[in-house]
Amino acid sequence: MPYAFDPELAAALAMMPAVDISDLAVARAAQKAELARAVATSDTTGVAVRDLYADGVPLRVYRPTGTDGPLPAVYRIHGGGFMMGGPDVDHEANLRLCRALPCVVVSPDYRLAPEHPYPAALEDCYAGLCWLAAHAAGLGVRAEALAVAGDSAGACLATAVAMLARDRGGPEPRLQFLDSPSLDDRLSTPSALRFTDTPVWNRRSALLSWAAYLGAGVPGSPDVPVTAAPGRATPADLAGLPPAHVAVMELDALRDEGIDYARTLLAADVTTELHLFPGTFHGAALVRHSAVARRMTEEEITVLGRALAW
Repeated sequence: MPYAFDPELAAALAMMPAVDISDLAVARAAQKAELARAVATSDTTGVAVRDLYADGVPLRVYRPTGTDGPLPAVYRIHGGGFMMGGPDVDHEANLRLCRALPCVVVSPDYRLAPEHPYPAALEDCYAGLCWLAAHAAGLGVRAEALAVAGDSAGACLATAVAMLARDRGGPEPRLQFLDSPSLDDRLSTPSALRFTDTPVWNRRSALLSWAAYLGAGVPGSPDVPVTAAPGRATPADLAGLPPAHVAVMELDALRDEGIDYARTLLAADVTTELHLFPGTFHGAALVRHSAVARRMTEEEITVLGRALAW
């Protein structure tokens, strides 16, 4: 791959397993086994973790121990191309975020495509956010200090949840934190057309993902709603959304749709910060020891902390 990857990331690529979602059953089984090992060895010091059901939606709740009074909360939605994963995907990251802010972190275990196409995952995520706000007191959460966050498909769901909350009179997040967002089923941007062989995620993966989420033959058609593919939104569609932070990876098929979405948010008068991390690919944060991954983590903590502090 003739790409100018960050040297630390390039050195780690040989040790990273290939991601192939063409055989979904095999990909899910491999991910499940890998995540089970990671969760079993995770350091949960200082964090109480529990799984519960909220109006039929499984949620994993992280709360720092030894804290008094209600805390802000981050409703953090995992990625996985709409087809894979669960709370285990972000388990270690959620533990770190919970301790660092400190805050309550809530991760919804939404239904996956293609068994459950749009809008199943979105409705699950919205129901979980509403449950969190309604039960804030019992969870020790400040109901007025919520943020939605997600990466990749999770970022798509996070910003779509913010749209539903606005339109249905639901909870009012202070921030939407969108990391490497997957937003546009049309896949017509320069980065989507160019990056066909990048690691972790590429054009082929994105095509499979959108077909699973929207249904075969639907991606690229004219009637896909903006809550399914927010990259289709106009400024009028995004007016009134909470402030946004959008992070994109330089060598990622999803790069340009994230940049375009940030521009549309700005055109809608939504306060938006955009950060492009050079030399990175989709999922570069998995290389936790790298300087650029540490910068990503520090930025997430700083941005969320600033938004939830007031």
